Amino acid sequence: MRLIEKEMLEAIKNGRDWYKDNTCVEVDASYRSYFADIYLHGNHIAEVVCRMGMDDLVVKPNVDTLLKYPTRTTMSRLRALGVDVCTRKGQVLLNGEAL
Repeated sequence: MRLIEKEMLEAIKNGRDWYKDNTCVEVDASYRSYFADIYLHGNHIAEVVCRMGMDDLVVKPNVDTLLKYPTRTTMSRLRALGVDVCTRKGQVLLNGEAL
């Protein structure tokens, strides 16, 4: 995992806004939970839901952005978030299913 991805995850876990190079985390905190929107080059690639006091994160990848920009960097950021994404023979696979 790249250093930028470790810093991205740390910002999400701490519930704080963060920006570095081409990656951005914007946090919207509410009572007992918060939402973090993840951006790569200004494109929304995922939403993360975190409940206070819970260690697990619920990640919702933005399929439209993934299909539009199926780059190594996009997939690397999503994999750092725990998303099962890859490309096989030019086809994007999410959780083993073709998109």
